[in-house]
Amino acid sequence: MLSEIGIFFVLLSILLSFSLIFFSVREIRESRTYSSSKIKNFSLLQLVFTISSFIVLLAGYILSDFSLVNVYENSHTSKPLLYKISGVWGNHEGSLLLWINILVLFSFLFLFHNPKINKKFQLLTLIFQNILIIGFFIFLITISNPFSKIFPVPNEGLGLNPILQDPALAIHPPLLYLGFVGSSIYFSQALASLISKFYGKNFANIVRPWVLVSWFFQTLGILVGSIWAYYELGWGGFWFWDPVENSSLIPWFLMTALLHSILVLSRRESLYLWVIVLSILTFTMSVTGTFLVRSGILNSVHTFANDPSRGLYILVFLSTMIFSSLYIFYKFSPKEELGFKLFSKEFFILTNNWFMIFFLITVLIGTIYPLFLEIIANEKISIGPPYYNTILAPFLVPLLFLMSFGPRTGLIAYKKSKITQPLSILSLSIFVILFFIYFTNQKNILINVILISAIYLILQTFLDLFKNIRNRTEYLFSTGFSHIGFGFLILFISLNSIFSVEYDFNMKIGEKRKMNKYEIILQDLEISSEKNYKKFVGDLKIFYNKNNSTEFLRPEIRIYDQPETITYEASIKSNILSDTYVTMSNISRSDFYNIKFQKKPFMNLIWFSTILIAFGGFVRILGRRTK
Repeated sequence: MLSEIGIFFVLLSILLSFSLIFFSVREIRESRTYSSSKIKNFSLLQLVFTISSFIVLLAGYILSDFSLVNVYENSHTSKPLLYKISGVWGNHEGSLLLWINILVLFSFLFLFHNPKINKKFQLLTLIFQNILIIGFFIFLITISNPFSKIFPVPNEGLGLNPILQDPALAIHPPLLYLGFVGSSIYFSQALASLISKFYGKNFANIVRPWVLVSWFFQTLGILVGSIWAYYELGWGGFWFWDPVENSSLIPWFLMTALLHSILVLSRRESLYLWVIVLSILTFTMSVTGTFLVRSGILNSVHTFANDPSRGLYILVFLSTMIFSSLYIFYKFSPKEELGFKLFSKEFFILTNNWFMIFFLITVLIGTIYPLFLEIIANEKISIGPPYYNTILAPFLVPLLFLMSFGPRTGLIAYKKSKITQPLSILSLSIFVILFFIYFTNQKNILINVILISAIYLILQTFLDLFKNIRNRTEYLFSTGFSHIGFGFLILFISLNSIFSVEYDFNMKIGEKRKMNKYEIILQDLEISSEKNYKKFVGDLKIFYNKNNSTEFLRPEIRIYDQPETITYEASIKSNILSDTYVTMSNISRSDFYNIKFQKKPFMNLIWFSTILIAFGGFVRILGRRTK
């Protein structure tokens, strides 16, 4: 029954998409005023029916309706309610339906958010948005139908991948999808702008909120995913350049570049074509990331869908979208003179943009090169952190300095009074790091220079923020918060890389192991059962010789029944300055256990820095400024 209802709502939504395109085209051609009310009503109905289809699938999970193949393959009666709900998007079909729901939601919000904008631009945006909606709906019903039925109906399901049974995974995909799919609206707006010739500040002011919203949610989604991977996968780090991690980071680079460029367009009507290019590229990269994940060609712990037919459809869809966009760009692009001075705000923003593009290309090559190498030469390689760190780290230095210069172009007047301040801050930053080197004997020149540039950015931005509050001059708090957050992020990541400690060893129950200033004892092993898994909990005592303190940690080995899977849960003792991180695994056919002990400094401050970056975007969304 649920299958038929779900398909019914999907078909109604598709029909409404075609209707919206039809009435929008007719209104553009004939200026029929009565079509406007129909378009709004149809858009509302489309949203209602699309959400209803998602609710039907959600009901299938909550009720454990195993007549649906999707529910049978990804749920189980013993699963807690939270993981039944999050299981809806913990698989390919369900996540695609969530993707479409957000796509329709953004289309609806756009239509009602700016009722007084250029009519042709608005209708063209709606047309392009619904073309995308139809494309993904066809994908859903032909290849990835979440409402497919199974007969006879099984009594029990296969269960959800245990690593996805986590509270963070209940919010991580929706946040990312709000970022990914949010980029669709300014993709459609960019194409509509070209055709309707709706340019300049008005266009920028309409597009900017959508860029802010998608960037904000993308940032939060990356943060939540990183935290989840940290405590769930046993890596013990904040980022491992996993291919699927990279697929979420690549659009973020473009969103960040677009966010800065569109501010220039909204004030000085410059960089219009660059904004259009970035808008198209952002959604293109979002769909590209979807192709890489959903095709199954990426080997990643994050990948939960492996079907070449799905990848083929997305590839065809992506190719069509790219070539259509290029044609519209070529056909309708106006001639634009950039016309800004060498040391202007536009110059610094455009330079920072190119840094973002360079980071994007580096990450993209590192992600897809192993795939091409395997196809061409049948060789398998893995590109890990050394590649990314070696290429990206040196370019952080000029980026950090440019971030401090960009918001304050008055500095480039070369007046003595304006040069003195940054030179003083730079001198202070160098002095702090020299002091740091003296006490830590840290001799890595590149890391030390990165630390100097990060401290400079933080201090300079703090000072600018304080001055503008005191003098009641206009200042964009969002820029200040985000830039300070980014400076702190680079600072704490660098310090984390310097002071992290890791030991990997095997030991029996009751055995004691000394590691430098640490003494580790595996005191006991407790066995118990939970609702859907059996767990083995290690009782570890860690003694610190340096300050005579003791910590107790309890890493777990979990054995799930549905599906049959073994996971290793980290035990983490956390404070503001450092984390003690321990994982445990059994050595096959022995009474030895592998213990991985890590001391990870400043992890909470890394998370806080990212929150501060996102908070800057949140402030801008609210439109808060101070004068």
